[in-house]
Amino acid sequence: MKTLIKNGRIVTAVDDYHADILIEDERVSVIGAKLEMEVDNVIDASGKLVIPGGIDPHTHMELPFGGTEASDDFMTGTRAAAHGGTTTIIDFAVQYKGESLIQGIDNWHKKAEGKTAIDYGFHLITTELEDNQIEELHTAMDEGITSFKMFMAYPGVFLVDDATIFRAMSAAGERGGLICMHAENGIVINEIIKHALAKGHTAPKYHALTRPTLAEAEGVHRAIAIAEMAESPVYIVHLSCADALDQVRQARDRGIPAFAETCPQYLFLSIDDYGDDFEGAKYVMTPPLREKSNQAELWKGLKMDDLQIISTDHCPFCMKEQKELGRNDFSKIPNGAPGVENRVPLIYNGGVVENRISLNRFVELTSTAAAKMFGLFPKKGTIAVGSDADIVIFDPEKEQTLGLKTSHMNVDYNTYEGKKIKGVVETVLSRGKVVIQNGEYKGKPGDGQFLKRGTCVNV
Repeated sequence: MKTLIKNGRIVTAVDDYHADILIEDERVSVIGAKLEMEVDNVIDASGKLVIPGGIDPHTHMELPFGGTEASDDFMTGTRAAAHGGTTTIIDFAVQYKGESLIQGIDNWHKKAEGKTAIDYGFHLITTELEDNQIEELHTAMDEGITSFKMFMAYPGVFLVDDATIFRAMSAAGERGGLICMHAENGIVINEIIKHALAKGHTAPKYHALTRPTLAEAEGVHRAIAIAEMAESPVYIVHLSCADALDQVRQARDRGIPAFAETCPQYLFLSIDDYGDDFEGAKYVMTPPLREKSNQAELWKGLKMDDLQIISTDHCPFCMKEQKELGRNDFSKIPNGAPGVENRVPLIYNGGVVENRISLNRFVELTSTAAAKMFGLFPKKGTIAVGSDADIVIFDPEKEQTLGLKTSHMNVDYNTYEGKKIKGVVETVLSRGKVVIQNGEYKGKPGDGQFLKRGTCVNV
């Protein structure tokens, strides 16, 4: 199967030029001006941007949480991702307490196998790691799981102590692995929640009011300090506020290999969205939405490379029957929100159209940096001869209004309902196969392949 993309403006993290692209055997074969050859399929990209497929390194498909399960499975979630111009996700497998690391990975392979519309990899949420399990961690790395997530939050479920974090950082770091930290002081937060509930504060907005930015900043500071002692890099997930960003910035200024991501919700939404009634449950995620003043600092961090990646933390729960579990107690609302479909166009509009970041930086933040951080580059994250033909034809002038009616995520609301943006995903190729064309899904479940990732932090 040969496909020729003609007349497009090719934009990568470092390039910006007009050329044609020949795709053969799932990869980019030739890039050149005015290519003429016999092919099976020609795609005219005149007036369009031709960019690398997006990489979302933080999703939670089919995650059991809070007495229910994320409403997107690997079929619906990856199909929605493809509609939004994302061609690779890295989801979080879970090692629950009492399980081996390999058990956790195997369970997620069973969930995903034969379902995905796009390629996928796994991190592993690690809830236990004793000295006798370090060899198993290295085995997981040999199988392409080269990053591990640990929590300073959710006592009794995911939280691990500092000794376990140090042990994991040391063991992974010596082999080129990476620890991804959910950095919040969950022990103190739980006490604040108890006080709020005792006062009768049960509305969704108290989810945010009981998780102060200082709790996140303290967790980030501690995670970086432990990483420094372990002589290992560290990656902070879903950083939400200026207080936490300051900790990353100070560490990087000292030459510490501290990295971080943020998410669209922290760039476009704020604590004001909670309101006073139960509709605010739509925005119950962790970390919570912050004061609007944090947004400018996060954008500055993205521009100056103190933040390297924009992920989604896609973990949707329907309002009906799922978020409603916490109608009378905000602490029982399942934490998470949808977003995997909206990330690429949202960041194009909010970043490029609104002159916060360059077009090249947009590609870097939504694709290239994640490929480099998590051992996928140059197979993924760029348009170059030999790279996988994960390519998005993007119309930079066309406008759209985000909302539930046009969404493909399996959830009963859209976080950005009614938001008008410029920039629309037109065509998506995953390893050379057209999976989205003019808004229609052309693929089938099982098109995606599992990605064995290499060592991390090649940035």
